[in-house]
This record gives sequence, structure tokens and C-alpha cells, in this order.
Amino acid sequence: MRMTSVRPLRPPSPAEPPALHVRAMDNLAFIRNTMEAAGSFTAVSGWGMVAVGVLAAVVAAVAARQPTSVGVLQVWLVSAVLAPVVMLPAIVRKARRAKMPLLSGPARKFVLSFSPPMIVGALLTLVMYRGGLTEAIPGMWLLLYGTAVVAGGAFSVQIVPVMGLCFMAAGVLALFTPLSWNQWIMGAAFGGLHIAFGITIARRHGG
Repeated sequence: MRMTSVRPLRPPSPAEPPALHVRAMDNLAFIRNTMEAAGSFTAVSGWGMVAVGVLAAVVAAVAARQPTSVGVLQVWLVSAVLAPVVMLPAIVRKARRAKMPLLSGPARKFVLSFSPPMIVGALLTLVMYRGGLTEAIPGMWLLLYGTAVVAGGAFSVQIVPVMGLCFMAAGVLALFTPLSWNQWIMGAAFGGLHIAFGITIARRHGG
């Protein structure tokens, strides 16, 4: 007895390709993520830097009147706490004006590169203070702050790493010059460099 094969009345249709708008959205997401990863963090606030520089100039004047190195250190530590309070709102305002998300790829890279030298600086400050090496702390601060700015500035506008190199040069100067020069070097660096570079960034990069 001959067996007959059973054939479907309608051949199965191939799987339908994804809708055009779905593919378009996927492509746009890929392009956006790629551009975000390759972009620069341009929300660094020039006017925020100017404000930090003015604060540092005032702090340098107050620190110069302190009778002991411990008193000088305490005044600058207060400045270190106040500087982010001044700078962060300025960055947020600039990012909102530019419609730039603060959690974008370049912003994350900037923070991840900037933070480690600052954390190391905080730890070394404690160690050097406990070891009685307070005279070397200004140079260490300038060197590590400059390192942080250079590292973070690799993901920002081109002038930012240049500012970091200037801070590093000031740190070397502070380590190998008479101790009486430290306060003037600190004031010129944290005050003068922030103001000079901040004005340049504000004029060239939208605030």
C-alpha cells in the first residue's frame, strides 16, 4: 500500500523582519552611545573656577596671618571643603543650559579619572600631618590636584589638562623652594590659575 505524504496547504512564511522603526531606534541608540563615549565633558564651569580662585585668594590672605603651620593647614582645609560647594552648582547650571546629562559617558570618565588622585591626596594629608611633615603638604596638594586635573581633563576641553600641568609645576616649585614661599605659591596657583583659566574657559566654551 503506497503512503502519501501530507503537505501543508500553505507553506510556512519566513520570520518577519523587525519593524523599520524598531531598527531605526536601535541604530540611533547605538550612534548616541558611541558619540557619548567619544565625546568630551564640556560642562566644566569657567565662572565656577573663577569663584573658586577668588575664594582661594581670600584663603591665602587669611592663611598668611596664621602663626603656626597647623593653623595654615586648617585654613586651607576649610577652603578644600568649600571649593566643591562653589564649583558643583556652577557645573550643574552649565550642564542644564547645554542640555548635557551629568551622568553621560564623558562625565563619568571625568569623575573616575579626577577622583583617585584627590582621594590619595586626602589620605596622604592625614599621614603627613600625623608624621609631622606639614611643611611638605602644600607641594603634595598642588602636585596631586594637578594630576587629577590632567587625568580628568583628558575627557574635557583641551585647556583643562594645560591647567593641570601648571598646578603640577607649582607643586614642584613648592617642594623645592623655601618654606616661606609656600603660601604665595598656593595663593598664586589655587587663586591665580583658577581665575586665569576660568575666564578663558568661560569665554571660549560658553560659561
